[in-house]
Amino acid sequence: MSRPCFSLAGRTALVTGSTTGLGRATAKCLGLAGAQVAVNYANSKARADEALAELRASGITAEVFQADVTCEQAIDGMFSAIETSLGPVDIIVANATPPQPLKPIEEYDWAFHQQMLDFFVKSPYLLARRSLPGMKARKYGRFINITSEVFHLGVAPFSAYVAAKGGQTGWSRSMCHELAPFGITVNMIAPGWIPVERHENDPQADKDAYLATVPMQRWGKPEEVGWAAVYLASTEASFITGQTIAVNGGRTCW
Repeated sequence: MSRPCFSLAGRTALVTGSTTGLGRATAKCLGLAGAQVAVNYANSKARADEALAELRASGITAEVFQADVTCEQAIDGMFSAIETSLGPVDIIVANATPPQPLKPIEEYDWAFHQQMLDFFVKSPYLLARRSLPGMKARKYGRFINITSEVFHLGVAPFSAYVAAKGGQTGWSRSMCHELAPFGITVNMIAPGWIPVERHENDPQADKDAYLATVPMQRWGKPEEVGWAAVYLASTEASFITGQTIAVNGGRTCW
């Protein structure tokens, strides 16, 4: 083998919602593996600039692109900008997410359910539809959908989020069959609870209770999701599609 394993040199990766948390760590891992990185944000330019500075300080070629990834027109504009700045998109990590409150079903309304579906079903669809012509022509593409252990565990009271993640999982499984003849893979990463910025104010009792159920007896790290994405994006994983990698210390096995 004449080249480094898992090298993404020459590839361009888009990570949606990549200014904080798992998305930011994943963007950095893909960049360290050699990919050019398109950092996506919806609202906070300041946070996006911070993420960009961190990536560039690590020697990563990266640019920031603003877009609401549930909006078709915004996605079209973002892809045009990425293609002009970094080149065609080869790797897409669908990571963007709305708030995820736990509520009894009686407290949800359909607008909240729709928001979940927009992020986890509509957005991956729009991203795929925009990028597939180029990927098919190049006979290479990687879709990596960040799902969640909650779908496999049926976590409650979390029905809207769990249902949307189920839809995302079903979409990914169907798409893997449809796109396999073109050399395009569709896989999923299902993290457990990995504390990031948005978990800073979560009750300590909840954290302790969750940690007690992790067989590896420690918290996961954001970059452990990122390195899983690097593997799935690599040439070495070209015969792996339709699969889910659980990054949760052994809480789910299937």
